[in-house]
Amino acid sequence: MSVPQIQRPDLPERMTWEELERLPDEIAKQIELWDGRVVWVRRGPAEHQVFTRRLTNAIERCTRSAMSEQPEHCWRAELETNVFLGGAGKSDFMTPDFLVFRCLASPYQDVRADDTLLVGEVLSPSNNPTNREAKKGRYAGAGIPWYWEVATAPDASAIAAVRAYVLETAPGHIPEGVHPLRSANYLLVDEWTPDDDGDGIAINFPFPIRIPWTELEY
Repeated sequence: MSVPQIQRPDLPERMTWEELERLPDEIAKQIELWDGRVVWVRRGPAEHQVFTRRLTNAIERCTRSAMSEQPEHCWRAELETNVFLGGAGKSDFMTPDFLVFRCLASPYQDVRADDTLLVGEVLSPSNNPTNREAKKGRYAGAGIPWYWEVATAPDASAIAAVRAYVLETAPGHIPEGVHPLRSANYLLVDEWTPDDDGDGIAINFPFPIRIPWTELEY
């Protein structure tokens, strides 16, 4: 998520959604609630905003194309939209950089994890790997089928790689007495880089997605 950065006030470690709503908007939009725990999100560089917007626009184009061939489906692609991880309540949410979710029954409804097909994060070189893995684990635990990771180049205004992960809910063979830390995890199923021989991103799930690199250039 990318938001304007201002000085952080002293806040309690835990809050409810109702308490968050009473904060000034420029403060509240810098916060995610993880089971009620306050988690501050950092503002990314200009490249972060550019690639978030271009990925979202490209995926939206693909959703429209897929829906024209499969009119029984309705999907929406958006950027920086709250995804509420529980079936009820609003004090547990994350804000992916881009996402795809099923069309909701009426306008202005909250997007729940059950409605969400794909979430994605645009990673700047300064992103904390521990926080990145924690977010990925929470998306997986919420049952979101697809997770995308977009790595930016450390020394150029460019995308270095795009990785697609699929949700795995059953662990593989592990020794007796060993228990996985999480009940679900993501498996890497494809990776694309501008140096590949292909023209860009190409995958058929959760619907056909074709994005040439020229559509993502800074």
